[in-house]
Formats: sequence, structure tokens, C-alpha cells
Amino acid sequence: MTVESDPVIVALAAHLGQLLPDMPLEDRARFAQAIRGGEPYVPGPDAVRRDGLPRGERREGVCPAGVIYPGLEHHYTLYVPAQYDGASDAALMVFQDGARYLGPECDATAVLDNLIAAGDMPATVAVFVEPGARGPGLPVYGGSDNRSIEYDRLGDDYARFLLGELIPHATQGLRITSDPALRALCGLSSGGICAFNVAWERPGSFGKVISHCGSFVDLRGGHLVAPAVRAAPQRPLRVFLQSGANDLDIRFGNWLLANQTLASALAYRGYDHQLVIGSGGHSLAHGGAIFPDTLRWLFRDWRAAHSPMETTP
Repeated sequence: MTVESDPVIVALAAHLGQLLPDMPLEDRARFAQAIRGGEPYVPGPDAVRRDGLPRGERREGVCPAGVIYPGLEHHYTLYVPAQYDGASDAALMVFQDGARYLGPECDATAVLDNLIAAGDMPATVAVFVEPGARGPGLPVYGGSDNRSIEYDRLGDDYARFLLGELIPHATQGLRITSDPALRALCGLSSGGICAFNVAWERPGSFGKVISHCGSFVDLRGGHLVAPAVRAAPQRPLRVFLQSGANDLDIRFGNWLLANQTLASALAYRGYDHQLVIGSGGHSLAHGGAIFPDTLRWLFRDWRAAHSPMETTP
């Protein structure tokens, strides 16, 4: 069956044309093929809530419009682990495109419940945030939200938004560690480069990164990340990268090659990092399936890093 005769790809390409009206025709089928689904990955037992284990609390919230992105609210879900007692500082994770990580591909709060209870990671407060709902969309392709401005653009705008606006609002009243070794960022696609960029800009605030199918391509400057890593002294970051053999290959670049290029730069500078390549496309299916082991690797030495420390927003 050719791409043109696959009804799923044809339908997806038509839908992409509605969402992103300026996407070139030659990219619609390629994009549709990369997000088609049907990948051989499913979440494992660590993503299933177990009877008898304590469950964290989830709270919905809205961060009011602020200085960094005027006129835009940001919806979020706050996860507070059952083990948090307010007597000591909690670790922190921030998830870009948070609703995706709460969905069936990953079910991140179930994973957090299980791994925290097992002692594989510290008691961790998590913020699952959505991008602003109104904006210019993607370069070339168009669209109507602010996601690309927030996630794809390099610089410190989004870092200032997280540290100055979202995190203080979402975690008000909670004790959050200031130790970057216990503070992590996670994201998919544009959210993946966003996670890396924030840690790159603020290594004193975040020391750990998970990027699934990260957009380290010629999209608001993402292709400049790997050369910057090669040129700059090593920063105290631990980085997990994931991509698929059938990840996006469109006008802005080849996602698999871009992730391999960044991994090569990280290796050149001696970073503690991993690149895991699956057989899938541009989705969270593979990243979600390996998410528990990713967290175990990321926080493998958390007990050594866990010590009394000053709290911070």
C-alpha cells in the first residue's frame, strides 16, 4: 500500500491541512506518516496503579497572564505525591504539553506513584503545563496557538516564565528543593527542545532533562543547539534523548538526525546523557513505554543528592 492510498494517512493529512493551513502539500503526507500510530509500544506495569500503594493528589489550576506572555493564561495540573508531608523539600518535575503526559501513552502520575513508593526516585512534585492557547502558530505552517513561540524559540523567555510566574503560582505553599540535581524538565517534540533549552539557560535551577522526539531542527533556531553545546564548557546537566527511526523528516529538518547530532555534541563535551532510538515515529508511544526506566536512570543517584537545603520558588 502506498502512502497516498493509506486511508489513515490521507485522513491525517487532511486534518493537518485544517490545523496548519500553510503547511506545504509535500509535508502533509510525511507528517501524517510520522504520527500515524500503530507502534509496537505500550506502557508497562509501572504505569498501572497498584492496589495498596499511596496515590498522589492532582489539582487543576490556571496561571494568570503575566509579563512574559501578556494576555495568555496557562492551564496546568499539579501533582503532589502522597509521601510529601511539608516537613522537608520535595523534588520537582515540569512537563511541557502536560496533558499528553497524563494520557494513556504515559500516565505519568501513575508512574510517579509507583516509582516514589518503590524508592526509585524522591518524593517529587510535578507540574503538567499547557502552552498559551492564542498565538502565531508555527513558522511557515501557521496555526493559532502560542506553543511554538514558547517552546521552539531559544533564549530565556520560557525559563523566566517557569521560574518567575508558573512554578511560584502552581507550587505556592509547598516546599520545593532548590537543588538542580533534583529538578527535572520533560517534553515531547517542541516541548522536548524547550525542556533542554530551559536547563541550558538555567542549569542552576534545573539539572535534568527528558526530551522525547525533540525538535532540534531549523525551527526558530533549534538547529543551533548542538553547535552551542560543542562550543561551550560543560554544564551540570543529565540529559535523556529519545527519537524514532521513523520520526519527522520535513521542511524544517530530520528529527532523528537532529537528535543524533545533539547526542554527538553531548558526548563530545562529556555530558552524562543517553539517546534511545525506537522503531516508531513522532509520538510519545515509545517514550511513554520506557518512561519508568528513564526516570530510574535520571534519578539513579538521588539519595546522594538528597540533603537538607534551602527552599526556592
